Amino acid sequence: MRKFVTCFTLLMICLPGYLSGQLELAGIFSDHMVIQRAHPINVWGNGEVGSVVKASFNSIDQSSAVDNSGRWKVQFPEMKAGGPFMMKIVNESQEITLTDIYIGDVWVCSGQSNMEWPISLSDGAEEAVKNAADPLIRHFKVEHSYAKEPDDDLVSASWQVSGPETVGQFTAVGYYFAEALRNHIDVPIGLLNTSWGGSRIEAWMSAESLNLDDTDDVIDRYFTKEKKNYELNLKELMNQFPGINAEDSGMSGGKALWAAHSIDESKWSEIKVPGLWESQGYEGFDGIGWYRLHLNIQEVWDNKEVEISLAKIDDSDQVWVNGKKVGGTEQAWNKTRIYTFPSSLLKRGDNVISIKVEDTGGGGGIHGDPDNMYLKIESEMIPLVGNWLFRPGAFLEFRPSNNVHHTPTLLYNKMIYPILNFPIKGVIWYQGESNAGNANDATAYAHQFKDMIMDWRKKWDVGPFPFLYVQLANFMLPSEKPVESNWALLRESQSEALSLTNVGEAVIIDIGEADDIHPRNKKDVGYRLSLDARNLAYDESLVSSGPGYVSHHVENNKVVIEFDQEIVIHDRYGYIKGFAIAGEDGIFKWGRAVANGNKVEIWNVGVHSPRYLRYGWADNPDDLNIYNKEGLPVAPFRIKILK
Repeated sequence: MRKFVTCFTLLMICLPGYLSGQLELAGIFSDHMVIQRAHPINVWGNGEVGSVVKASFNSIDQSSAVDNSGRWKVQFPEMKAGGPFMMKIVNESQEITLTDIYIGDVWVCSGQSNMEWPISLSDGAEEAVKNAADPLIRHFKVEHSYAKEPDDDLVSASWQVSGPETVGQFTAVGYYFAEALRNHIDVPIGLLNTSWGGSRIEAWMSAESLNLDDTDDVIDRYFTKEKKNYELNLKELMNQFPGINAEDSGMSGGKALWAAHSIDESKWSEIKVPGLWESQGYEGFDGIGWYRLHLNIQEVWDNKEVEISLAKIDDSDQVWVNGKKVGGTEQAWNKTRIYTFPSSLLKRGDNVISIKVEDTGGGGGIHGDPDNMYLKIESEMIPLVGNWLFRPGAFLEFRPSNNVHHTPTLLYNKMIYPILNFPIKGVIWYQGESNAGNANDATAYAHQFKDMIMDWRKKWDVGPFPFLYVQLANFMLPSEKPVESNWALLRESQSEALSLTNVGEAVIIDIGEADDIHPRNKKDVGYRLSLDARNLAYDESLVSSGPGYVSHHVENNKVVIEFDQEIVIHDRYGYIKGFAIAGEDGIFKWGRAVANGNKVEIWNVGVHSPRYLRYGWADNPDDLNIYNKEGLPVAPFRIKILK
């Protein structure tokens, strides 16, 4: 394959149409695009040095000479919302025509996998796809790409018009955000989706915002640090599983040894399915993991089709039943696995399902909805949820390219920098999970996030545009006792960005899923972001956030919290959940709480002279239930009580 690619590239370079002097538009421009209203419109691209490029748009003509670097750029005056329009770009011998262009509002949708997550894999996907009937919602997906230095050239893609054939691959959060806006704002909405699953915030920041002088040196040192962490994780794994290496121990000569019905399972451990293996003692493990499940079946079916559903698997899988392969999928971490096989593969008594999972980075293993873990024969359903046997088969060899989305500046340089000349209305941002791994990272996020917002605004040069973000959802198993939490620290760091002007926060502490870092309810996420947008970007006067902490005082060892709105308790008996209180010793205990109007009293009979109070301070603060009358929740917070 490598020889083919090389020859093909040489062939293309030799063709006249591939020469550097060819008239080209920047990768952001295509048919069906949305251009930002009320701002000067930049159009740019490449051409033959010294030639003249003429551009026509909405009855206005502009021209530009191609400079010595082969670049050209024209600017049209700001325009009102409308369309469809046509754009024509010509030089002495070539012509490019773009059609079905609208002027409206462009929103950048950025972050990691929860922003990238498509409609097709979200709750209500079938209905959303069926009812996608608004052609004035449009979507552009920036391809995954990276560079060590800022790069003008965006990987070419195309704008897509919302409809049943296309909307399934739109960012779900972005689409529901746009849909909610379109119910109130009669302008076309363009979604500029530049996101990368598993990315850290540093990768989206410029060298200037990170105060980096020598980016090459920093990137090299970062890769060295990543390799060191990799080696530490590998050492722990090898201590636990002697003999493991980059060669899959479960395979030999193409034969799946660990898929056989009867093998030695004495070195296998139990693991909960569904559930990513990182959260079950295998943190930092990327590579091949094997699963086995014994099923005792007493009934025999003749000539029937059996359906096996395995929820979602990150990233690739192969599946065997009693040693016979029945299915497999490559590189589809968010796709539901459903395979079929003949009932003749099953037998009365002990049956074994074996799964080989290969994870190339980030979360790994079987995850998703437990209801999608089953074996189905006609009308009979056999659940596959529970404890399986698990054993790592091989580790993934370290390659710097596995971690480009963690590395400072690399995504900014290739997925943000090339679009800075394209005016926007604002940004919606959903990221932070990859920075919540430890307390230092979660705390550092506070200044990183604010620095990034200010830097993006400076670089885009369209004023202090609205920057709306999603606070991290509840995730992982709830704790029975008050605990420290890196995710709570990250949420607190996110909220510090509210000190900047024109920043909004969508709180979704009630939308997450304990066993899935990708909550499927994206519609409410988009809707809550749209409330902030209507407030900050469209000057509507409405309640866009839940009750916020205003002040506190202590009365008779009770802490009295005042909120800025009247509160509603979502509990038939009025019980309030989620408060923890501590005295001088800093040992937190669950607090009892009662509400009165916009105030809440919190106490614990074992805590005298309270000094610290927390609300929702956990990875997954289960069943928080303080809302406002609009149904928006109180964000987690903590306070220190002065003597």
